[in-house]
Amino acid sequence: MIFHAIEKAVEAGIEEIFINVNPGETELQKHVGDGGHWGINIKFFEQTGGPQGIAHVVKCAEDFIGSDPFMFYLSDNILLGSLKEIVDEFNDNKCECMLAFAKVPDNRHLGVPVFDETGKLIEVWEKPQNPPNNFGQTGIYLYGSDVFFKAFDKIKKSARGEYEISDLHTYLLKQGSKVGWKEVTGWWKDTGMPEDLLIANKLLLEQRAEKNFTNYGIIDASAKISGKVQIGNGTKVGKEVVIVGPVIIAENCVLENCQIGPNVTIGQGTEIYQTKIKDSIILSNSIIDAEMEITDSILGKGVRVVKKGPSANAQGKSHKMIIGDKTIIEL
Repeated sequence: MIFHAIEKAVEAGIEEIFINVNPGETELQKHVGDGGHWGINIKFFEQTGGPQGIAHVVKCAEDFIGSDPFMFYLSDNILLGSLKEIVDEFNDNKCECMLAFAKVPDNRHLGVPVFDETGKLIEVWEKPQNPPNNFGQTGIYLYGSDVFFKAFDKIKKSARGEYEISDLHTYLLKQGSKVGWKEVTGWWKDTGMPEDLLIANKLLLEQRAEKNFTNYGIIDASAKISGKVQIGNGTKVGKEVVIVGPVIIAENCVLENCQIGPNVTIGQGTEIYQTKIKDSIILSNSIIDAEMEITDSILGKGVRVVKKGPSANAQGKSHKMIIGDKTIIEL
C-alpha cells in the first residue's frame, strides 16, 4: 500500500518524501529504502510527544519541509486515478491549499466539507454525526509555502485531544486563504476497515500490469498456474498446487497440495498445505496446514492455523477470518 502511495506521488511530480513511522519502527525502512528505486529521496521520522492527530504529524516534519509547497498523503488511501490533475490545478490556480473530496455512502468518520448557498466551500467539519452532504475528505492534501505551519500555530486541540486537520482547513477558509477543492471521481478507498483493505487488495492486483508479475520460484511439474502470478525468489511451489491469478507470493514460501487465488497476496516465509485460499491477504511467516477453504480473510504475521482433528472443511464451508499477529489456531 505504501508503495502505491509513493508511486502516485512520484507520478504527480513529487521529488522528496518524508515518511512518518511509529516509535521504534525499523522494518518499514528496510522495505522502502532511501527512494532510489523511484528516483527520489526518502527520509523517515517519528511523531514526537505521542499521538496528537494527523495535523501534528505534519508539524513534526516542519524542519524537513521548510517553506516548500508539499503534498500530505495518508498512505492508507488507495486511489486508482492520477494525482497529476489535482497538482496541476493547485499550481495553475496558485492555491494556498487544495483539498480532495469524494462522494461516499457514509462520511461520518471523515472530514466533511460545508458549502454556502452559492456552493462556496466555507468550512470542514471533522466526523460530524449529521453531515450536510455526502462528500468526504480524502487523505490527500496540498499546501503552498509555509501556510500550513502558520495555521497550525493558531488551532487548538479538539475535545478528543488531537490537532484536527479539518480545523486547520476551516481556519484557512475563515482567514480568506485561497483554498481550492476537487472531487475525486475515480475509485478511491480509505482502507480503515478490513473489508476495505480486501477490496483494495483485489483492485490493485487487477490493475497491476502483467509485465510486473515475475516468476522466480521453483515450480513442480504437476503444479498448475494461470493468470497473472508473481512468485518470489526461493519460493517452492510443490505437488498438486493450483494458482489462479491475480496472485502475489513473496520470497521463501512453501506451497504443497493447495489452491491459491484469485486475488491473494502472500507474505514472505509463509507455508501453506492442503488449504484453498481466495480473496485474502496472508502476511509473512505464517503456517496454514488444514484441509479447509479460506476466503475474504486477513491473517497477520506469524499466524499458525493447523488441523489437529477431522477435516476442518467437512461441511464444504468457506471460513472468513481476521487473525492478529502470532495467533495460533488448532482445528
